[in-house]
Amino acid sequence: MKSTHNQIEDIKNNGYSLDFSDVFNHAFENYKKIAVYAGLILLVVSILSFFLAGGVLVALSGAEFFNKEFFENLQQNQPGGTTLLIYTLVITFVTALMTPFTAGFLKMADSADKDEAFNFSTVFTYYKAPYFSRLFITALLIGLVSGGISVAFNLIGITFIDTIIAILISLFSSMTVPLIVFGNLNVTDAIQSSIIIVSKQPLVIALLFIVAGIGSVIGFIGCCIGVVFTIPITYSVKYAIYSAILEIDNPDSIDSIGQPDPE
Repeated sequence: MKSTHNQIEDIKNNGYSLDFSDVFNHAFENYKKIAVYAGLILLVVSILSFFLAGGVLVALSGAEFFNKEFFENLQQNQPGGTTLLIYTLVITFVTALMTPFTAGFLKMADSADKDEAFNFSTVFTYYKAPYFSRLFITALLIGLVSGGISVAFNLIGITFIDTIIAILISLFSSMTVPLIVFGNLNVTDAIQSSIIIVSKQPLVIALLFIVAGIGSVIGFIGCCIGVVFTIPITYSVKYAIYSAILEIDNPDSIDSIGQPDPE
């Protein structure tokens, strides 16, 4: 099997074909295998995160701080530049910290696709070396760039351009995580390779993510809690896109001992 670097080089020179219906059908079949299990994990983690975050805020500010007046001021007041920057840094850091967790759903999708067993611990697969540092740094860099641009355009009052740029950054960096966990690329190579891959078929890939996003939103209909069972379709779509473009090689942990770390 060709290395990921060689496959990327072929894509750079020759491009690739990507059929919307084939990828979506693959994603949907994969989603049916992981929906319930992934949804239950998301539900449990969401509840725990909510109470943990609430407990931290109350401990820092006091329960009386979060009164009716606080929420009214929050809705009426426009945050200043410093506040926006703090929000951006906090959200970016939390997102980077959670990226190995969300990458675990790609591992779950891969296991389901190969009819291999998976369990709760599967979503924590990438909280270990060398994956954690690569995923964390990649998400941090992308978040800081996107967040910095967002803050800048918000300060000058041109929010629609900020939204467009944020969407484009999200689209062209969408393959970085699977390139790290399946392709074993380092931070720089993963970001560059993601841009190369998406730039060859941006419309098809964007349409697949749009449909996945619509599928996720369906969970809000009837009962909002249902969204945790529809969100996993986005991971199945991302996995299906990657597997349609590149070969997935999962090296045995014993065989990989002693191999150089490309980071």
